[in-house]
This record gives sequence, structure tokens and C-alpha cells, in this order.
Amino acid sequence: MLRRISLTSWIFIALVAGVVIGAMWPHFGVALNPLEVIFLRLIKMIVGPLIFATLVVGIAGHGDLKGLGRVAVKAIVFFEVVTTFALILGLVAVNWVRPGAGATLGAAAQAGADLASTPAHQSLMQSLILHTFPQSFAQALANGEVLQVVVFSVLFAIALVLAGTGEGRPAHTVLRFCEGLMQIMFKLTEIVMWTAPFGVLGAVAASIGHEGLGVLLPLAKLVATLYGALVIFVVVIFGAAILLFRIPLGRFWAAVKEPTLIAFSTSSSEAALPSALENMEAMGVSRRIVGFVIPTGYSFNLTGSTLYLSLAAMFIAQAAQMHMGLGQQIFMLLTLMLTSKGVAGVSRAAIVVLAATAATFGLPLSGVALLLGVDQFLDMGRTAVNVIGNCLAAAVVARWEHEPLASHAAAADRVTAG
Repeated sequence: MLRRISLTSWIFIALVAGVVIGAMWPHFGVALNPLEVIFLRLIKMIVGPLIFATLVVGIAGHGDLKGLGRVAVKAIVFFEVVTTFALILGLVAVNWVRPGAGATLGAAAQAGADLASTPAHQSLMQSLILHTFPQSFAQALANGEVLQVVVFSVLFAIALVLAGTGEGRPAHTVLRFCEGLMQIMFKLTEIVMWTAPFGVLGAVAASIGHEGLGVLLPLAKLVATLYGALVIFVVVIFGAAILLFRIPLGRFWAAVKEPTLIAFSTSSSEAALPSALENMEAMGVSRRIVGFVIPTGYSFNLTGSTLYLSLAAMFIAQAAQMHMGLGQQIFMLLTLMLTSKGVAGVSRAAIVVLAATAATFGLPLSGVALLLGVDQFLDMGRTAVNVIGNCLAAAVVARWEHEPLASHAAAADRVTAG
């Protein structure tokens, strides 16, 4: 019976239990803090190898750097433009509302502040150099310098392609190894995520035991801020793209409403993929565009998740009472533009990326564990926006390629009728 309870349900149970324990037995709640520490150490353990394997396979798996074609270039341009707007909107929203201002992360925050003190006195250019270019891949892994891991992984993948990944070539064996490593890291991540309820229990019980029930109010403000920002993003940014590329709004909504509802209710982009592929092709987007743009968007166009990441990282900084200047926030935005691409295929990937970003900028990881308690509510909204964004990307590229989006009128009528 216990095995039938989903991970999401266990996390919610742990959240409630943590609230009760922290409120009724505060000293015992604080004593549960090691559960949080263990979970966060496990998260840090998997980040580096996971990003390395997924990026290498994602880039080198194509086998030909020139073979992605015109459609790929247009899709990636659109991906980067909208995800940049998402990151910026997340930063604007969290700096305006300041949902983390009333929270506190206790002693762990001071440790994070100590780690962040050195970068705070460096210029943006110095920070870019120090945190971007690794002098040792092993050292970057050990120090949790996730941006350096990304740079090494991208260069390694390019070199792998140039060396030739065809059957019988030595580089082919290396690519197969990275594919195997990626699958193993996915499984290891699933195992680690099953320790999340214990991490949530320890984080929530310790926080409430130390600070009282008032710590829950900032989390509610965070949920409200995220959903408000997501609505603005869909209306303004997606709406501008629809107008600019003259995409028929009624038919587009008819095509995306089913996969969006699936994504929102299951918190899974993968569950919505078959419906998204079928409905966008029925709307009139050619199969060659649908087949490339939407699956690629699952790695490069996670607009809802990227908006959440910038918002959540600043929420942790606010809760830790750590001031991040404009230069540091811009640097963090650039970091998230890269790291958010790395682990899209992993369950609760945003938590993994957020933990990596927090480690890079000296933010207390206790904030990541605290956010896990409400992550299910956050995940539903950001996943739905991810799916809408990927469907929109397919329609935009089709219009960019001068497709009329009317060649499958009969099929489109079936979608509308459905």
C-alpha cells in the first residue's frame, strides 16, 4: 500500500508533518535538520556528472554540427529570445514583490553569505572569467562550479563530433559511454529524489521550529508571485509572438489546450508530448518542423522553468538576507541561460538546476529544501507554460518558414471540434 503512494504525495505528507512537528515540538524539529543536510549533499553529488552526460549526448548525438539546418537555427533563436525574457521577468517580479523578505534561513544563511562575500567585491567581468572558464574539470566538479562544468561539457562535445562519432571510430565508443552514463545518472537522480520527503521534513520542521509558523507566509507569496509572473509572460511575450508571426489565436488555443491541461494536472511535460505533436501537426505545422522543434524545445525552451529558476534563486537570497547587486543578478541570469538546458529530461529538473546555481553563487542550500515543500504547486504552472511555449515555437518556426498553417484544414477542424 505504501509503495502505491506517489513521490509528490510523500513530499506533501512530509510538508504537513514538518509543520506539525516544528510548531508543536520546536526543539525536536530543529534536531531534524541533518535530514535536510543529507538530502542536499546527495543533490550536489549528482549535479556535475548529470550535466556533463546530458550536454555531451545532446550536442554530440546529432553527429554533424552543420547538419541541424535552417529550421534548427530559427528554432534556437526563438528559444533563446523567449527564455531570456522569462529569466528577466522572473528577476523583475521577485525584486518587485520580494516574497522572501519576510523569511529567514537561520544559521545556514550566514554560511552562504560567507561563500558569496568574495564574488560580491568582484566586477562582472572578473566573475565571468573566474566562474566560467575551468582550469581543471575535476576541480570544477569538486567545487560545484556548474558553469565551468557546462563550458567543459560543450567543448568536449564539439571535440567529440570533430573527432567523428561514426560506427567504428574511437569517439563512437566515448559517445556510447556518455549515453550510458546519462541513463545511469537519470536513474540515480530518481533514487535521490525519493529521499526528498526526508529533506522536506527536516527543512520545514527545522525552519518552523527555529522561526515559527510565519515562515510559511513567504512561501505562499512565492507561489502567488510565480503564477502572476507566468500569466504576464503568457499574455505579453507569447501574445507578442502570436501577433508578430500572425498565428491564428483560436486554432492555436484549440491545439494546445489539451496538452496544456495534461501538463498542468500531471506536472509532466513528457505526458503532454504525444498530444502536442499530434495537435500541432493537425493545426497545419509540417511534420519536419513539429518533429524537430517540439522535442528540441524540451531541452532548450523551458520558459516556465527558467522564469521560476531566476525567481526562486532570488527568493533564497532574500530569505537569507543576502544582497545581490545588478551585476551579480545579470551574471546569475547568464548562468541560468546555460544550466537550465542541461537536465531537462530529469524528474524535478528545476530543483537540480536551482541547487547547482545556489552552490555557484553561495546561496544557502537550505532554501532549496524549503522550496521543495511547495514545489508541486510551482511545478504545475511552470510545466504548463513549458508546453505552451514549445507548441508556440513550432508554430512560429512554421510561419517563419512561410508555411500557411492552413494546409491541414480538415485536421485542424477535428482538433477544434475535439
